[in-house]
Amino acid sequence: MTRYLSPTDAERPRVRPDSEVDLSVFDGQRERAGAIVARYPEPRSALLPLLHLVQYVEGHVSRAGVAFCADVLDITPAEVSAVATFYTMYKREPVGEHLVSVCTNTLCAALGGDDIYAAVRERLGGIGHEQTAGEPGTPGSLTIEHAECLAACDLAPVLTVNYEFFDRQTVDSALEIIGKLQAGEKPHPTRGAPLTDFRRIELLLAGFFDDPEVGGAAANAGPSADEATLAGARLAEERGWTAPPMPDGGPDRPTEAPDLPGGAS
Repeated sequence: MTRYLSPTDAERPRVRPDSEVDLSVFDGQRERAGAIVARYPEPRSALLPLLHLVQYVEGHVSRAGVAFCADVLDITPAEVSAVATFYTMYKREPVGEHLVSVCTNTLCAALGGDDIYAAVRERLGGIGHEQTAGEPGTPGSLTIEHAECLAACDLAPVLTVNYEFFDRQTVDSALEIIGKLQAGEKPHPTRGAPLTDFRRIELLLAGFFDDPEVGGAAANAGPSADEATLAGARLAEERGWTAPPMPDGGPDRPTEAPDLPGGAS
């Protein structure tokens, strides 16, 4: 059987960024880019946070942003684009001041997530997934998306604004949030740090937690858990429940199911 091996880094041909692409918008970000790369043993490992830095600068991943990442990491624009088009957090069109993500996965949808998404779309003029109401980046402009899962099923239905959580939503409460955002207000999330805007959150996701531009470390503090999320852990602690020990011989799955508290099976 023939094995097909990928070329090594030394053998892989390098395609430098197109000379027609203007990278001057990133001139002030070279130091930050260098700081990101320095965190990793291999430069290419820095691509994900570097793409967030690009979104902080431009509000999306543009052709220039792809070329900038390729230039900094010495990889091909195709390699950058492959990553940027795979992950949904990287946007190929300019985003509004705020990104509103409505969970429409199974539990949220059953509890009203679909209705919330439809109502928010209508309030924003009938725009669809990853479309923007208002001029992107300007105050009060909003980009909406439906999210497959926001990992908060115990607090469903949920939506996030710039990835900060608003739990247990209804159509009315969601529309109230949208109205405040359009009016330039920043309602406080149920969990997470106080709202800023999409671009500053992108700088945070790039790893600059203490940067004055994101408000410093204190501005990023906020509750991250809800009582519903912690209830099981608290109950286990009160009753002295612990996970079953790992079997001898390594971290393989136990061959027999452990006895559960109270005789449950």
